[in-house]
Amino acid sequence: MLNRIDSKFRNLKILNKKALITFITSGDPNQKISSKILELINSKNVDLIEIGFPFSDPMADGPTIQKSSQRAIKSNTNLKSTFTLVKNFRLKESSTPIILMGYFNPVFQYGLDNFFKKCKIVGVDGIIIVDLPPEEDQYISKYASKYNIHNIRLLTPTTDKKRLKHILRQTSGFLYYVSVMGITGTKRPSIIEVHKSIKEIRKYSDLPICVGFGISRKSQIKNINKFADGCVIGSALVKFIEEFSQKKVNEIKMLKNISDFLEKLKK
Repeated sequence: MLNRIDSKFRNLKILNKKALITFITSGDPNQKISSKILELINSKNVDLIEIGFPFSDPMADGPTIQKSSQRAIKSNTNLKSTFTLVKNFRLKESSTPIILMGYFNPVFQYGLDNFFKKCKIVGVDGIIIVDLPPEEDQYISKYASKYNIHNIRLLTPTTDKKRLKHILRQTSGFLYYVSVMGITGTKRPSIIEVHKSIKEIRKYSDLPICVGFGISRKSQIKNINKFADGCVIGSALVKFIEEFSQKKVNEIKMLKNISDFLEKLKK
C-alpha cells in the first residue's frame, strides 16, 4: 500500500502545487484542545501535519516549542496519549499524512518494534527523530521499513556532500531542510542561501524537499516555493496556543486566530 506521504506529493506534483506542512505539539495545552486544533488545521486544507510528542529536554527546539512541550508534559501527555490523538483523528480523516516528530529517548523507552507497530495501527505515516544521527539509523531503519513508516531526515546548511549521501541511504518520504542554523523559531532564513543549498541537494536526490525553521510569513512561503516542494510552519502556529495558555485570548479567539492565519497562508 502506498504511503500517504508519497500519495500527497504525487498529487501535489500533478496539480503543480506545493505542500503546506504544519506542526503542533500533542497535548498542548491539553489533549481535548489539542484534538480541536488538529481538526481545525485539517479543515484548512493543510497538506501534511507534524505532531510533536513532548520530551523533557527538547534541545533542538526554540523557546516557543520548548514551552509547548512543557505544557504538554504538565497535562500528562506521552506517547500513549499521542497515539490516541492520532487514532481519534483517523476516525474522521483518512487521507492527510501524519508525521510524528520528537526525540529518540521516548521512542526507545516505548520499545522500537512496539512504537513503529503502533504508528502503523493508528495511522502515522512518517517519523522525524531529531536527535538520532544518521550513523545510528540501524536502530530504527528496519522497523520503519517493516511497517511502511517513512524515516524523514533533517538536512542543514552545514550538511556536506559526504554526509548528504550517507543521510540519503536511509531517508524516505521527503527531506526536511532546516533553513537556519540554531534552534527552531529564532531566526529568519536567507532565501538566496536556501535556494543554493536545495539546488545542490537535488543533484543527489529526487525526494521532495520541504523547508522549515523560521518561516512565518506568506511572502517567505511564496519565495521558497519557487524552488522547494513545500514549507513547514511550526513556531508561528504554536505561538497562538501560547497566547491562550497565557490567558491573553480565550479558546474561541485562539481557534479563530489559527484559522485566519492558515487561510492567509493558503491563499
